[in-house]
Amino acid sequence: MTVRIGTSGWSYNHWAGVLYEQGVPAARRLTRYAAEFDTVELNGSFYRWPRDEGFARWRDQLPPGITMAVKAARGLTHARRLRSPEEWIERLHHGWSALRDRAGPLLVQLHPALERDDARLDYFLGAMPAQIPVAVEFRHPSWDDEQVYRLLEKHGAAYVVMSGANLPCVLRATAGFVYVRLHGPDPDALYGGSYSGEDLRWWAERIREWQAQDRDVLVYFNNDLGGNAVRNARELRAQL
Repeated sequence: MTVRIGTSGWSYNHWAGVLYEQGVPAARRLTRYAAEFDTVELNGSFYRWPRDEGFARWRDQLPPGITMAVKAARGLTHARRLRSPEEWIERLHHGWSALRDRAGPLLVQLHPALERDDARLDYFLGAMPAQIPVAVEFRHPSWDDEQVYRLLEKHGAAYVVMSGANLPCVLRATAGFVYVRLHGPDPDALYGGSYSGEDLRWWAERIREWQAQDRDVLVYFNNDLGGNAVRNARELRAQL
């Protein structure tokens, strides 16, 4: 089964000298990224949903075989908190479709204050176009329940396995693919720190277990500070 390893986002000034040569313009960073990694997570879409033309440009910059996971807009996940999602679903579908064969899963990161609401989640997942693979990242602890995992399984949606400060690391697979977000090993703050070789060996073992279950695996490092995400992605890939 396929394993893809990349980072959450690709355009960071502090990655100069880590992934990019000094002076590489921002417009060329995705091309440089794609020369090394086979998947990337689009995070900017959370803050401002791009035009369809923007997705088409990224598609053209990505060579065949490379996928882009897309983070759902906060207008849906944080402002509406999945209520009345139809208008947003249409926009998500248009943008995602513009990526064509470069399109990866849609990442739906729920608001940390959104407590468990099975009916709301069920309605949203049922309204999503069947061709869009969905991965849901729960931030409120009330969602950690067997019935929630069964609901994800019913819709073929992936539970996002997380690592990060004050986040539960629940190793659940609810779809034909596993979606992993590694927010950093710093126990006090998200996005900081670098995973040790021992940490990465542990994650490599988990990935092999999911592969043995005939599941594809997507891993995105989100500890971008200091270029740690790039280094850790390289190291985990070497472990595998």
